[in-house]
Amino acid sequence: MKAIILFGLTLLVAAAWARPGATYTDKWDHINVEEILESQRLLRGYVDCLLDKGRCTPDGKALKETLPDALEHDCSKCTEKQKSASDKVIRHLVNKQPDYWNELSAKYDPNHIYQEKYKNKIDEVKSKA
Repeated sequence: MKAIILFGLTLLVAAAWARPGATYTDKWDHINVEEILESQRLLRGYVDCLLDKGRCTPDGKALKETLPDALEHDCSKCTEKQKSASDKVIRHLVNKQPDYWNELSAKYDPNHIYQEKYKNKIDEVKSKA
């Protein structure tokens, strides 16, 4: 589940800033995740931001700052819309953009802690291609 959350949040700009004791802001929940996934230019922009290879938009910067907290706390502050969108993003990255998946994994899960812990969940996403 953490691996799904990790990469779902990678592109899910809705999980930007946390309110203490609540959920991450829903300020960007209206963003069309499918549009980002279908656009190589937009997708690469978010990936480059998260990998420190390119400039970050304000929402990309907020996502990058929030991602470690979301990973550490099992996305407990994510809204339902953010969780749903993260599943779409994971399915896309695992099945259609494995190079991006590998790059992001190397940075955010270098010891494969999340990959191992949630192997069954990742395999389940792979089978839903």
